[in-house]
Amino acid sequence: MDRPGGSGAPDGDSLEAGPAADLPRVVEIAEAGDLILDLLFENSKATLKSSRKTTPILADRSVNPAKARSRIGFRVDLAILKKQSKYFEKLLGDSRFQEANLITSALEALSIKGIQLKSADIRDLPWVKITDDDEATRLAHREEAFGDMLRVLHGKGVATEPATLDFTATLAVLADRFDCAAPVSKIMASGLKLKWPVTQRKSLAGEDSKMSRSAENALRQKILISWLLNQPTRFQAATRELIMNGSRKWTAFPEPDDGTEEATWWHLQDGLEQELQFRRECILNTIASVPRHFLTLYTSRARQCQLGYDSSAACDSYQLGEMFKFFTNRGLLFAVDFSPASLDLIADTALLPVDAVLAALRQCPSYQIDKNHMNCGLRTRIVPILDFVKALLSANSVPLSRLPWKNDRQRTAWLPREGAREDVREAKPFQFTRAMSNDQRLRFEHAMGADKFARDVFTAPGWTWTES
Repeated sequence: MDRPGGSGAPDGDSLEAGPAADLPRVVEIAEAGDLILDLLFENSKATLKSSRKTTPILADRSVNPAKARSRIGFRVDLAILKKQSKYFEKLLGDSRFQEANLITSALEALSIKGIQLKSADIRDLPWVKITDDDEATRLAHREEAFGDMLRVLHGKGVATEPATLDFTATLAVLADRFDCAAPVSKIMASGLKLKWPVTQRKSLAGEDSKMSRSAENALRQKILISWLLNQPTRFQAATRELIMNGSRKWTAFPEPDDGTEEATWWHLQDGLEQELQFRRECILNTIASVPRHFLTLYTSRARQCQLGYDSSAACDSYQLGEMFKFFTNRGLLFAVDFSPASLDLIADTALLPVDAVLAALRQCPSYQIDKNHMNCGLRTRIVPILDFVKALLSANSVPLSRLPWKNDRQRTAWLPREGAREDVREAKPFQFTRAMSNDQRLRFEHAMGADKFARDVFTAPGWTWTES
């Protein structure tokens, strides 16, 4: 129930009501609540501009346009608030804070006057002023998300239906800020009707499909929501998707930041951003080492043609030329010389899908210099390796798992901790063997022992792909 203000407005961080004209609209979260949270929501110019172009976090499009400053009060139960939120427990219950002392004084005054809380006028209740800016979310209309967070803390359901991804991301960020993620996370399975969106990659003519900015924004929101609100299965799936598809934030050719990617999910917290980027780099480095390995072999003096007495250096030269043409035509190899201008020929692979790379490599034809040289080309040697790498990518160690990352990050992380680079240098290069290519355990997803093995392969300091 919304109740218009009568008199009194908090001018400081926490004080009692003043003139009636200054009171904001008050939403009753708890009918007999003994505290008013006076929230001031501030929106930047960039947020106001983007809110006109995108769907608001509310499904109801009749919601009032976003404003630079929006003030609203919430009548809540002090005891419930302190029990459900450690943030409010300290702010409102610790006598070292001015807010706690003023609340105590205001409630004692009501008791002396013999006024029951249920019938108390909001002018007589203590007020606590809180300012919420848009720095973390870059989204407008956070009032409804904050109100729903308070409803959840009071054992009620959310009022926003159906919930959008923007709304849920805002709810998760607010729950994290006010340290009440545990009770809010319970509504994900019971009371929040969120249709978890499927991330679509944008297909461009003549190019591999890549994620658009809006698709990556949604994917990052899913990662943050599932991380903060304890959704382990969705967290694992979303982190794998970002690793496999890449991010425009991980480009080696950064452009000036226009301020559109300032929301907190574009800078994932708790080491998630750095770890996900490192895992993708490890996987791409491993896959890239395969064609590089064979290019090195065919440019060496060691004879690669295996036709016995008819082995031919001309066959090796032919295969080298065909490999070079194939890799460059597929955008998997770039001819760069010593001139600085040649660096412009390198494509930005920040959004290059891993599965597209594997699919392109698998299309390598069986080149033959003549009808007798049937097994001298790259295809015969590379296909078993690609099958091996694809099997490793299905391991559970490739995406992040929420509980291990939360409880034992040091053991779970691929990224070496600071000061531990020596451990990486001591690791042995990976040697591909015939036994590995025939290992039936790697033909099935989530095979026993595959998780640690996949991590060891992808984080190896070097790779040798000639079967031993």
